[in-house]
Amino acid sequence: MLNSKLCFIGAGFHASTNIYPAAIEAGATIQAVATRNLERSRAALLRFGSSGQAYDHAGQMLEQETCDGVVVVAQPVDQTKLVLECIEAGKHVYVDKPLGWTAEEAAKVAQAADQGDVVVMVGFMKRYAPIYQKLKALIDERTLGKVRSFQMKFAVDSTPFCENEEQFMKLAAIHMVDLMRYLFGEATQVTGTTVRDGKHINQSISLIFDEGVTGSAYFTGMSAWSRESESVLVTFEHGFALADEITKLTIHESHKGDLLPWKSLEEHDSLYTPSGTPMSGAYRDLYLRGFVGEMRHFMSCCQTGAVPLSSARDNISTMALCDRILSSFI
Repeated sequence: MLNSKLCFIGAGFHASTNIYPAAIEAGATIQAVATRNLERSRAALLRFGSSGQAYDHAGQMLEQETCDGVVVVAQPVDQTKLVLECIEAGKHVYVDKPLGWTAEEAAKVAQAADQGDVVVMVGFMKRYAPIYQKLKALIDERTLGKVRSFQMKFAVDSTPFCENEEQFMKLAAIHMVDLMRYLFGEATQVTGTTVRDGKHINQSISLIFDEGVTGSAYFTGMSAWSRESESVLVTFEHGFALADEITKLTIHESHKGDLLPWKSLEEHDSLYTPSGTPMSGAYRDLYLRGFVGEMRHFMSCCQTGAVPLSSARDNISTMALCDRILSSFI
């Protein structure tokens, strides 16, 4: 377990529910918290058992605190400015997505990070989720041959926080867009169709990637999906793999041999799941969704100076793909 001293900017619902607990589980010490309200900052420190310093101004915290890194989980409209302030202060930064609202804004931050020689990592936690890391290893090792195609589904009730398709793409579906790039590379062709009824959004997207992989994605943001759902089905040359709801990975290898598989029990799947036990407490979801993994990765990069898997520079391509998808809709 790593031992890093982290300062936090923001203590809202997402930060308090996922990021703070994941950071502590990964080995972090909360050194300081800055929000717009001093009492709110003190409450966050108390809630997570920290004797650190409370601030009502992020700039003051950045000026006074010496730490291993800063975690920024604020409103999207504020995050780019806050990250640039962290970079100017010479701090390594983890920031929740999105970092920049466009590829141009993302590039501005990446350039500042390079010039400041600091680590800037974007919170695309699905890259660090065990199910997708195992799927990524299967793709890279070519155990089942090359990837030929994929189908992706993401469904969520985005109506409380997304007013339009751009907000839905960049505040919700962006995780799956980034996951496409992580698993399959860079998209060379994008076409899409969309139907919107008020805040209810349905999107169908077809893509071709630079390795010759073809894929389709179905994204929906509707109140019908009060139960969030996601899956990725990957077809290889010699089998397929289905990552279902972050808890079940099924791997099927094509039958080989002279005996027809329907003549006997020749077909078989390998099934990977987490165990279910009350001993996991509240941490099971934080591990399976990738929150603990991304915090551990960030702290390691801060200590070693390594480039994060989801770096500020890599984020440029994710934001660009979001914009390409949006501009492709008919």
